[in-house]
Amino acid sequence: MTDYSDSFLRNVLNRTETIAMVGASPKPERASNRVGRFLVSKGYRVIPVNPGQAGEELFGETVVASLADIHERVDMVDIFRRAEDVGPIVDQVLQMDRVQTIWMQLGIINEEAAAKARAAGVDVVMDRCPAIEYPRLIGG
Repeated sequence: MTDYSDSFLRNVLNRTETIAMVGASPKPERASNRVGRFLVSKGYRVIPVNPGQAGEELFGETVVASLADIHERVDMVDIFRRAEDVGPIVDQVLQMDRVQTIWMQLGIINEEAAAKARAAGVDVVMDRCPAIEYPRLIGG
């Protein structure tokens, strides 16, 4: 399912404070970099996840190699990876404590992983971008 009500998306964006961004890139031309910077500008804390950049700084945070390296509460996991890579990421998310939302970026749809997450009580958004939905639903 990729058809979400505005109220559902607005609720996800309003309740979220901390976002783990899987596939975050330090390259300004990459979508994950632009989206991460946008989310930080709107007051979200964005923890970048990228094994090739672990230990570096991005979005004012230290990049971690994997979701398992995050030892604090995360409200949403934003995924910038190919659809076929999403299953193992969802498995990692389900090992974390109280993640409310898994958000798969534009073009990323994995129904099997989404069903698994929903069955565990995690909301799922696929084929959407928070940097598009935020201005549309909240403003700014």
